[in-house]
Amino acid sequence: MAVRNDPSALRWLIGVELANMRKQATLAPQQVLDATGISKSKLSSMENGRYQQHPDDLAKLLALYGAPSRDFDRISSLAGSATGRTWWAPWSHVVPDWVKTFVGLEGLAEAEFVFEPMVLPGLLQTEDYAQAITEATGFVRRDHSERFVSFRQARAKRLTDDDPPILRAVIGEAALRLNVGTSGVRQAQYRHMLSLAKLPNVTIQVLRPEDGPHTAGNGQFYVLDFAQAQSIAYAEHLDGAVYVQDQDDVHTYKLAVENLQSVALAPAKSLALIRSLAGAG
Repeated sequence: MAVRNDPSALRWLIGVELANMRKQATLAPQQVLDATGISKSKLSSMENGRYQQHPDDLAKLLALYGAPSRDFDRISSLAGSATGRTWWAPWSHVVPDWVKTFVGLEGLAEAEFVFEPMVLPGLLQTEDYAQAITEATGFVRRDHSERFVSFRQARAKRLTDDDPPILRAVIGEAALRLNVGTSGVRQAQYRHMLSLAKLPNVTIQVLRPEDGPHTAGNGQFYVLDFAQAQSIAYAEHLDGAVYVQDQDDVHTYKLAVENLQSVALAPAKSLALIRSLAGAG
């Protein structure tokens, strides 16, 4: 799997693993200090991903937590990759801080699920559609709009790179019918989605009101799966985001994923609906 480098996102993933292992070992920070000499502040920084997790510190912690050798090798491998320049650095001045961690994690993921009930997912948007919705929402400064759209396009390009990630998307019918830009912009957007859906790594389903209730409610969310780290879930608010790290909670999101996929239209019928909106059938 070709991934996009982001040292800070890797440190964040390692920190999540360390925090979960410490909690499973039922050890308080003071007990970690007594056993390893790693201070509470340093441990907190390691668990929050603010501090580079050095191999000797990792070895002490993993030994104390009783981590099996496979976890030791996996986390050590992650730490060894947490160097270099982040892929989204050219757009750092236009990307909100609370989004930076997510796009870093997304670039590292081998699979992604997204549920968007009201707006088409960014990974599926055309440049013109992204421009229109960015201007309409007003969340990005006008002088930053063009750069932000180019960032969205660079983010979406990974779907068509060599060895791309798997994307599974469930989209509300309201998102398809949302009045964004001109009719031509929307028609091109539909055709773009139909083209992406031909890729073996992309699955699109549409959820209509008549398909009935589901467990996800009205909230947009993502689930990211990684080759060498535990899965996380992510949900955005107006001016921030929530990262779900506890694996029991992540499992609840994965159950919601299964429910959404079973309730929504099957992929073939979903594409037929999009094709009808595009005026192609």
